[in-house]
Amino acid sequence: MSSGSIFRDGRYRNNFEHERHDVSDALRMFWRARREYSKFAPVKFVRAHNDPAWLQANRSEPTLTWVGHATFLLQLVGVNLITDPVFSKRTSPLAMLGPERLAPLGLALRNLPGMQIALISHNHYDHLDEMSVRQLARAHPQLSFVVPLGLKAWFARRGITRVVELDWWQSAEVHGVNVTAVPAQHFSGRGVHDRNATLWCGYVAEAAGKKVYFAGDTGYSEDFKIIGSKFSPIDLALLPIGAYEPRWFMKAMHVNPEEAVQMFEDLGARQAAAMHWGTFRLTIEPLDEPPLRLRAALEKRQIEAGRFFVMQHGETRKLRF
Repeated sequence: MSSGSIFRDGRYRNNFEHERHDVSDALRMFWRARREYSKFAPVKFVRAHNDPAWLQANRSEPTLTWVGHATFLLQLVGVNLITDPVFSKRTSPLAMLGPERLAPLGLALRNLPGMQIALISHNHYDHLDEMSVRQLARAHPQLSFVVPLGLKAWFARRGITRVVELDWWQSAEVHGVNVTAVPAQHFSGRGVHDRNATLWCGYVAEAAGKKVYFAGDTGYSEDFKIIGSKFSPIDLALLPIGAYEPRWFMKAMHVNPEEAVQMFEDLGARQAAAMHWGTFRLTIEPLDEPPLRLRAALEKRQIEAGRFFVMQHGETRKLRF
């Protein structure tokens, strides 16, 4: 097992080699996406009912609430934890351009309970949202942000100092939860010149004998077998299933539903919740396709559908570990 991330020539790298794409490939993908988007029929997602007052008062019941995309509220042993908090209408450096939220926001930022931990997987705009981070830091003075290497300085420039920075396989005790940063196959960058200047990761959060894995954003690699060998059994895995087409371009950075099922098995997870689908249109598969392909992949592997479940935006589930 690697003792940490790979940093060479001023850039972080993935553990396993994969096909690389240049600017011309990205432009080709962009123009194809523009053509494909016009073919899609509108999808209307229903927002599930949740009870913010109950969530704010809850201190004992383990719960999971899907806000949308990669944002979950996890309540565990009296600690409130949020993953990649994005509450903005768009995921873009520009207020009027960029991917727009196409599903109802599952839980308003103002309705969150008192927060203790925020896990940030990497710095892409659909996972690190400046407005959300600033408001969370202001409204929740006890909140600690856990980030991969290189991102602490981004928070410091915004006056946010309750930040724990981790390398792959490093752990820290945060509000009674042991958090370990683990490898993912992805990349980072918020501008033209900072590609891979900061690290990307997933996390394993351990408390009261329970283990929750948050994948962040990732393509498929052997990393998940390694993570599984160290942490299995994982009680709950939060796994991406969307933003995967076309495969020639997206395979290196985003798993498809079939690969998500392979991740589930590699990790030795007892149950999983699907994420990273149905919220923002980032790629060219239909917004509502990922759960259909996930169901088929689970049936093919003879895995009970309830073990790898799909939530509605805003749905709160009481977890049965």
